Amino acid sequence: MTVDYGVTKAVHSYPRELVDFLNEHWEDPDVSGEVLFREEDGQPDMLPKQDILEQLISTCYQSSLMREEERSVNFRLILREPERFVPEEGPPEGFHRLLFTAPRSFSEYELRRISPAVDFYRALIGIRIHPAEGLQIWGMVYSGPRWIHSIFGGRKISRPLPPSPVIHVIGPGRINVYRGSVMVASLNGGQINAPSMDIFNSGWIAESFADARNDFIETHQNFRNRASRPWANLETNFIRTLAKQVVKRIINTIRNSRHGGTIVYLPPDQAAELCCSNHYMTVKYQFGEEEPRKRFRTLMVKIMNTFAEIAADEENPEKHVGWNDYVNTTSENIAILDESLFEFAHLVAGLAAIDGAVIMSKRHEVLGFGAVISGDIDKVETVAKALDIEGVVTVQVRSEEVGTRHRAAYRLCHELHDALAIVISQDGTVRVIKWHNGQVTYWDQVPGGVLGY
Repeated sequence: MTVDYGVTKAVHSYPRELVDFLNEHWEDPDVSGEVLFREEDGQPDMLPKQDILEQLISTCYQSSLMREEERSVNFRLILREPERFVPEEGPPEGFHRLLFTAPRSFSEYELRRISPAVDFYRALIGIRIHPAEGLQIWGMVYSGPRWIHSIFGGRKISRPLPPSPVIHVIGPGRINVYRGSVMVASLNGGQINAPSMDIFNSGWIAESFADARNDFIETHQNFRNRASRPWANLETNFIRTLAKQVVKRIINTIRNSRHGGTIVYLPPDQAAELCCSNHYMTVKYQFGEEEPRKRFRTLMVKIMNTFAEIAADEENPEKHVGWNDYVNTTSENIAILDESLFEFAHLVAGLAAIDGAVIMSKRHEVLGFGAVISGDIDKVETVAKALDIEGVVTVQVRSEEVGTRHRAAYRLCHELHDALAIVISQDGTVRVIKWHNGQVTYWDQVPGGVLGY
């Protein structure tokens, strides 16, 4: 049941509100159900006292508004005593701690000066609380770049950060706060968001692409039945997780282009009709109906077959394997197929570089690009902003508050109730739009956050 709170006006949040949010939600369980930290990392660290936390967040916020020799001030930092890092470790499997001979003061000016030397993708600034002096910069921690795959999408895994307060300063007024490697909250454009809004974990998304998954499974089963020896069984969520990684790569590649773009997913029968003359859109560049536009399906089935075959165990014919087994496999064939799948993601992202939407079927066929959504279809005055991943709780907002990309997607989803649109703005924000519970509804997808976004 949708709860409607009426049309709302923007109320901006700043460091103090973010501190209040962190105090309230720091101990919340991870709503996605994923493992937060490895067992040896122990329980999450407590937040510092109110005045220290306010100083920490406020100083990071102020530094985000500064520039260092015409460069934006971007960095990651971790609040953790240096003694709690193992000195002998280093990336890619550990953390390389570098301790200053004398600590530096914690201020926005010091953060501005040191940030160019602490590569955002590979290192963090180390912070501690001195009993008498308060917050201090004690050195830096090199983590390596593998952590970024959890945001961009990818098969490489990295050791999670220890469960201490971690802050990413990713742009002017843009701060993400983590408990180790798990985001607790982000402050972006004066709005506080929580990671529970990763709608790719929602039930309705899974239902939207159920036909594609069933097709993959049926085709895979046909190959399995013809195999000369038993294959390992793939866990239920493996296909969904792999597909989600590809979509994340598409979205984040478009985000990093700083051009923005729109991707529209349509049911296969509807997609075929819309590529002809229709009332809803004009697709300038269309692809022929042949195997290359079904590349995603081909690669997914090949990965499923190859993975199930190489993971087989003759002594355990009922063996089940899943995502963790996949990311840890050393098979060269899997590595090549995985790279091919992510090259497909870059292909789709590249199509969004010109004006107009990329049109795909919900079976992940690339049908065309440069699609212009008709301005003749009815305008949508208000839409529902979802406050949870299933769109149960919403507030009404005016459609005029966003740009032409978003309004065009609103109109299309108002007319075609089975359509799903993903709109990526030039500033890197991501919005997923669909007809849901009797109205056009959107979700602001909260990514982990990367440099510049």
